[in-house]
Amino acid sequence: MVKLTAELIEQAAQYTNAVRDRELDLRGYKIPVIENLGATLDQFDAIDFSDNEIRKLDGFPLLRRLKTLLMNNNRICRIGEGLEQALPSLTELVLTNNNISELGELDPLSSIKSLTYLSILRNPVTNKKHYRLYVIYKVPQIRVLDFQKVKLKTAIANASTLAEVERLKGLLQAGQIPGRERKPGSAEDAEEEMEEDTVPTGS
Repeated sequence: MVKLTAELIEQAAQYTNAVRDRELDLRGYKIPVIENLGATLDQFDAIDFSDNEIRKLDGFPLLRRLKTLLMNNNRICRIGEGLEQALPSLTELVLTNNNISELGELDPLSSIKSLTYLSILRNPVTNKKHYRLYVIYKVPQIRVLDFQKVKLKTAIANASTLAEVERLKGLLQAGQIPGRERKPGSAEDAEEEMEEDTVPTGS
């Protein structure tokens, strides 16, 4: 594993990506911990941490400019508190192929009011019942989840239905799946009725 040092950050590739954002490429270094990002001097719109060994999403200094964080193919199983203070402009977070397993572990994302694009594909948590509805309820500002658009009117309509999910929050956060009984107007019914459009990957 390689420690993320100021020297590594200075030597890493930097370029303007396809959407004209300034991006720092930290892919594939087997970095275990996010640290020393103050060395970026907040000069990047996007940072690519894909293909590393990171286990917890935290360790960020104040980076007002950062909008996109690519964390594909790591070992992330926890999301730190207070990300909204360190990353006040974060709009896109890609956590595809990590180890997030419990719905409650996604709760810290609710405070990132700028976050509108989220991918958690190929994480164990996506196998939970009501996964999509839980995320939309907890992170209502999300407009694209796992590369599918979330219709604003649907998210608003689901707010009352998702009271059921909130009622079961204790079970969900403990990693237990709610009972299989289906009731009229249940969250599972709402999930099946959701209107979604597949969108292409942004980065």
